[in-house]
Amino acid sequence: MKKLLIIAATLSLAACSKVSLESYEKIKVGMDKTEVETILGSADNCVEKTLHTNCVWGDEAKNIEITLVSNKVTLYSKHGLANK
Repeated sequence: MKKLLIIAATLSLAACSKVSLESYEKIKVGMDKTEVETILGSADNCVEKTLHTNCVWGDEAKNIEITLVSNKVTLYSKHGLANK
């Protein structure tokens, strides 16, 4: 029973992923990091560099990567998201 609940919870979270083409298309250069987090949730990984921060939402197969300078979007890209 416990395994079944864990599997159901995992599938539920995967189905609710905010890493999608629809979410990607809402991102714009100049947005604050908090605006991006409203769309995508918390980043799965952020690496702070000297003058910028690179954040990734998702995994190697499907992700959105955003470069922030002073907590503002300067560059963004997608990988593995289906085109319309």
